[in-house]
Amino acid sequence: MKTTFNILALVILSMFVNPVMAQQQVNIVPKPVSLIRGEGNFTISPQTTINIINQKKELKPAAAFFAAYIHNISGYNLATKSSSSNSINLSIEQTDQIGDEGYVLKVSQKGIDIKANTKAGIVYAMQSLLQTLPQVRTNAALAVPVMEITDYPRFKWRGMHLDVSRHFFTPDMVKEYIDLLASYKFNTFHWHLVDDQGWRIEIKKYPELTKTGAWRVDQNDEIWGDRPQAKAGETPSYGGYYTQDQIKEIVAYAAARNVTVVPEIEMPGHVASAIAAYPQLSCSQKPQLPMTGGNYTNMSSNYCAGNEEVFSFLTNVLDEVLELFPSKYIHIGGDEVDKTSWKSCPKCQARIKDEHLKDENELQSYFITRMEKYLIGKKRKMIGWDEILEGGLAPEATVMSWRGEAGGIEAAKMKHDVIMTPGNPVYFDTYQAGPAGEPVAIGGFNTLKKVYDYEPIPKELNKDDEKYVLGAQANVWTEFITTTEHLEYMVLPRMLALAEVVWSPKEKKDFVDFSKRLPYHFRGFEQKGFHYSQGNYTVVIKPIPQNGKLLVDLSSEMLNAGIYYTLDGSEPTLESNKYTAPFGINSSALLKASIVLNGKIMGYKPAEQTFVIHKAVGKDVKYANPVNRYYLADGPNSLTDGIKGTSAVGKYWHGFNGTDLIATIDLGTDQQIKTISLGCLQNYNDWIFLPQQVKFEVSADGVNYTELAVVNNTVPVDQKFSIKDFKAEFPERKARFVRVTAKNLGVCPPGHSGAGKPAWLFADEIVVN
Repeated sequence: MKTTFNILALVILSMFVNPVMAQQQVNIVPKPVSLIRGEGNFTISPQTTINIINQKKELKPAAAFFAAYIHNISGYNLATKSSSSNSINLSIEQTDQIGDEGYVLKVSQKGIDIKANTKAGIVYAMQSLLQTLPQVRTNAALAVPVMEITDYPRFKWRGMHLDVSRHFFTPDMVKEYIDLLASYKFNTFHWHLVDDQGWRIEIKKYPELTKTGAWRVDQNDEIWGDRPQAKAGETPSYGGYYTQDQIKEIVAYAAARNVTVVPEIEMPGHVASAIAAYPQLSCSQKPQLPMTGGNYTNMSSNYCAGNEEVFSFLTNVLDEVLELFPSKYIHIGGDEVDKTSWKSCPKCQARIKDEHLKDENELQSYFITRMEKYLIGKKRKMIGWDEILEGGLAPEATVMSWRGEAGGIEAAKMKHDVIMTPGNPVYFDTYQAGPAGEPVAIGGFNTLKKVYDYEPIPKELNKDDEKYVLGAQANVWTEFITTTEHLEYMVLPRMLALAEVVWSPKEKKDFVDFSKRLPYHFRGFEQKGFHYSQGNYTVVIKPIPQNGKLLVDLSSEMLNAGIYYTLDGSEPTLESNKYTAPFGINSSALLKASIVLNGKIMGYKPAEQTFVIHKAVGKDVKYANPVNRYYLADGPNSLTDGIKGTSAVGKYWHGFNGTDLIATIDLGTDQQIKTISLGCLQNYNDWIFLPQQVKFEVSADGVNYTELAVVNNTVPVDQKFSIKDFKAEFPERKARFVRVTAKNLGVCPPGHSGAGKPAWLFADEIVVN
């Protein structure tokens, strides 16, 4: 994989980057609040010194960090001593407006002055300086452009997450990850250390957590979600954990770079690894092994909320965690708790009765609130995923909103701090290009531009509530990410886009300008041997169904790109149709489109889309129940855009959470019809189920409807995946209005990880012929 990526990157850079010009341009990411470029450069030489003007004890580590970097790229050993010229001057001074993390950087031809209110600002200024220099040792002159920068972050929380439970990454890789965060001024590393598939942190009071819980039976030949659970007697073959000494070293390494490490210790769910070590902590108390993948069948993945030993265990674990991590925040997870075991557990039911709780949701709230009280007593703050809202939010909890932004909006309106981490667009385990030709991902499609365009402050919040949004974070779950190379590829360069989202002023964001700064960073990635995505060479095909017609828009994220397309299924060439404006589709067609740069077809393969033309194409759709705001596909008329949904969950489907689909189409005039169909999706692991039945009706006036057919579902509710057309066939008749009603399953079935919670219904394309 590495050779292919490197060759492609060099080809692209040769097309876009003039090396001489690149040295003259300032390519700092994230973009500073203010940057004024002057004439000339200051050249760092072996005689350059680092002059710490005040706060020498505090700034000495920062000076050492900078000197070490300069040594690595030049061999120079910069002395730390007072000097009036040819020096880099560091000073902590109270400066208005720049806050705790801002800085003022002035570069003249004689030297460099860095001022900040804290050491953090000094280090961030250094990171900006380093982005003007060679990225590896090349013996090139260390010429820093003359400039003045005043800079400070937009948000307090600028985070990147890494899951090391699903797949383990070495301490050296974790340090590399922290270096990347620090380079782009992220200040928080969210370290997901505990999950069903592995316990990754040494707890000395409970040695079985790493002896047993850190190792699983690996089944690399199976898809993650379909891996069968290991059986008693099978030998664990995969795993790993971090010793407390290794963790202390990593935390200190991060602190030197202004990165705070926030550990996540899951509770009350996602703890099959802990239960494997200590079965008495579960409701069933039966022996088991850590999960092998995403298959939850016959597994205990929750602590028993009615068992006092659980709370003693967790406080003892957290006692050791708090000694290792000085972070103000401790993440306790709290997501995706399957409460089925609690419903049948005598101890849990007794707890509900004794504490006068309404149900298992309030039992979860009791659990979370009790653990928060412990953390508050230790002068720490608790963070949880947005499920901790269920049953009532703990008094001082901070919410990470991952299931869209709804949880974050609700929490902010309740005056709780919020960190925005919505799956769309800041889950970096999703595809960023292709997906044909791309490394395997969990699904979805979050491109570089999609990340860059993200706005962490939801429109639903008023000015008073906006202040509760601390910032945003990207999450990297590693079910499908098994190597360092793959991890690098998934975060680069999307990490840079998010860095600009959370640091730079909203009004200064400019994707074109950002794209022009990227080649410098790409070159650095190449020189350091990092794997990264050079760009999304996929043409975005967007149907525009309106006024009874179907237009198609083609677009690209790539600068200066042309788009060529065909409608007969043939491969596009430079002689094919060149896209200039949206065009109409009047008959069924297979559209293929490719990006062209500098006279060459780019990308692994053309984007393609099949269009099915029928009597309802382009017609307006009205819903009795609104489409969920996170699954709007290409707009209100997605069901009549001529495109049928595919296995990609986040594309083309309209989603309904716990509600029925009731859609009415006005065909405009009376039409002779004899078939109507509705396409629906089932994806068990994503809580998406086929409707129980679909009813088809027609009307002449839009008021009085005649039922034509009711088609029942025949696919088992536990089938992992299915795309099904519910189709009604009848004697040809005249109608103007068509109404389709798909009955939602209601809630996820027993035995499902979301049992009792609202089920999703996904539908796409009402075909009328």
